[in-house]
Amino acid sequence: MKILNLVFLGAFLLSALVQLNDPDPLRWIGIYSAMVVICGLQHFGRLRWYIAAVPVLICAGWIVSLLPALNQGVPWSEVLGSLTMQNDTVEEVREIGGLLLVLLWAAALSNVTYSKAHNSHST
Repeated sequence: MKILNLVFLGAFLLSALVQLNDPDPLRWIGIYSAMVVICGLQHFGRLRWYIAAVPVLICAGWIVSLLPALNQGVPWSEVLGSLTMQNDTVEEVREIGGLLLVLLWAAALSNVTYSKAHNSHST
């Protein structure tokens, strides 16, 4: 878990850095930077489950706002083929993927941290 957490920390750090050329960089730099901090807190044993739960809630709401893009019939070859900007719909589908990664890792860290805290209180 520690190694995987460090891999995600590095991936989120790189993701934050490459957002500088994005049309809406501040939101993405914010969410990815928050995950860098959360992964760092987890690495040093200082993460609380409710802190990791915040990006889960943010990403869930953000994904819901982007769901109409999935109904546009975008071919997966456009979504996965080229990393360049194709159109707004393709970009929104890609954003859902990034948000799902953040949501899933934040949920995993929240769950692990909650379980550790709960187990230490019951013994």
